Amino acid sequence: MRRLLLWTVVVLLLYFAWPIITEPQHTKEQSAIETLKTEITNIKDNPEFSSILDTIYTEFTLLISKLTNTLQESSEEELLVEPTKPKKSELAKPSNQTFAINNIEIGTSKEEVEQKLGMAKRTTLNEYGTEWHAYHNNYQDFIMISYNEDDSVNGIYTNQDLISSTIGIQKGSSMEDVKNHLGEGLNEIKKGNVYFQLPEDKEYGLYTMDESYITIFYDKHSNNTVTSIQIISKELEHEKETIYAPKSQQLVEGFEFQLFDITNATRVNHSLSILKWDDHVRGTARAHSEDMALNQYFDHVSLDGQSPFDRMLEDDLVFTVAGENLAAGQFSSIFAHEGLMNSLGHRENILKNEYEFLGIGVAFNSESLPYYTENFYR
Repeated sequence: MRRLLLWTVVVLLLYFAWPIITEPQHTKEQSAIETLKTEITNIKDNPEFSSILDTIYTEFTLLISKLTNTLQESSEEELLVEPTKPKKSELAKPSNQTFAINNIEIGTSKEEVEQKLGMAKRTTLNEYGTEWHAYHNNYQDFIMISYNEDDSVNGIYTNQDLISSTIGIQKGSSMEDVKNHLGEGLNEIKKGNVYFQLPEDKEYGLYTMDESYITIFYDKHSNNTVTSIQIISKELEHEKETIYAPKSQQLVEGFEFQLFDITNATRVNHSLSILKWDDHVRGTARAHSEDMALNQYFDHVSLDGQSPFDRMLEDDLVFTVAGENLAAGQFSSIFAHEGLMNSLGHRENILKNEYEFLGIGVAFNSESLPYYTENFYR
């Protein structure tokens, strides 16, 4: 009989404690506790059960009292705690060069980088034949780093507020301020024995200093202020003898994932949700890039008259809202993204709050000129 009564108490405890597990915390928990106390009181008042439950009841009410006080204290503490905000990196002036990104400079060792940033979230082939190692925390403090054979930094890029310099230039600095310190920049770049003329209407400045090539990108929709920076050592830049890198499947995938990561880092800059990679729509995007590269055209509508939405539906993608960005001819995923951000319609796609998924497809034509297609959707 005693065993039966004990099992009855256990079952009642589980029955009335279950809402504590399954429903919202604190108010639901306290409500469940009050109900449990009432039910146990009713059981105790039954003469048949009173003798065996006296001791259990005394101990249990003491436990309930402690639990209730703990919940009340926890609720009060939560009201006082502000939501956690990402901690901004403390930036110092570079010690050896004009620019640093997240206090990392050309020549910094990989060991030192990983001590500071941890392991890379992704590693992909870049146009220099090295790899971009992407470091970030849910796309906060986003930075891509390349290393040479000695595991020293020979390339850096960021589009976040991680830029420090000895001349006061940082993310958000004006183009005028940059030119006052550094001049107009280069109009051409030598590759092998050939000089390549840079576009006159380029939305970036290219400079040489500290044995590096420094590209400063501007956001023309934010009053031509500094939006990102790429630093490449002269040694690495000179090893790349052509303006476009030789095409390969590894580089296709590298450009795709780099563009995806940079896009999410930009969305974080604008307090937007992080997009999820979608391999299915990547196939749709890559097929369109391959079609444009093969047939030498550049348009959202394919030669057979299909729109981006037609192509997505044909590939069995279900969506409530969708969009497409195209780019072609940019040297890399970085240049492609910066160009898209300076094109209002493309920028709106990148910064559209409603999107949930993104797939990117890249293809090269016979002259290694890259085509980029971004497909967004919910």
